[in-house]
Amino acid sequence: MHTTPHSTAGATAQPELDFALLAGVAAWQQLSPAIRKRFAAGHGDVAYHGSLQLQASVIGRVFGAIARLFGSPLAARRKHPVAATVNVLSDGQGGVIWERHLGQAGQTGSQCVRSTKRLGPGGGLDECTDGGLSMRLEVCVEEGALVFYSRHYFLLLGRWRLRVPSLLTPGTCRVEHRDEGPGCFRFTLDMKHPLWGHTFHQTGIFHDPKES
Repeated sequence: MHTTPHSTAGATAQPELDFALLAGVAAWQQLSPAIRKRFAAGHGDVAYHGSLQLQASVIGRVFGAIARLFGSPLAARRKHPVAATVNVLSDGQGGVIWERHLGQAGQTGSQCVRSTKRLGPGGGLDECTDGGLSMRLEVCVEEGALVFYSRHYFLLLGRWRLRVPSLLTPGTCRVEHRDEGPGCFRFTLDMKHPLWGHTFHQTGIFHDPKES
């Protein structure tokens, strides 16, 4: 496991997250105006409502159980679609918080998955959960959709970044944001492990209150 120091000094001076620059200006222009607006730098706080179909393999459920040690960043398996709300808000330091509420708060089986996208060392994009389990992400555009790929996982412990070997992770994560008509978009997440294959799959339609 590789470790590197990560300085938190001057965190409040971090530049604002700009997905257009991370994806590349030419690629960014291939996205619909609605997607560009949702991911624009300085976008206001918003809540998206919809539902998610959640699936996990046996190995995926094992990873999900282990992930409870890090704040349950991996959603549990469901047999039927579950109501979901995604709150997107600024962290006040240039990053963007994605807070996913699955099921009705306070009811059995409800879950909150919370992570923050922000610039990491070297200007790359990191996504960090509250429990410290994090990913370095690559941003790209594929057939009109905005796509995020995990390139490696690490544990963020104070100022230290501990690289996690790929075999000890749930696999490469691919997240897609695709328009589905006026005021709607589809979120899809897939994780594939180099040995165990498909570990997680999530997909669902959400409504954009600012497009309705």
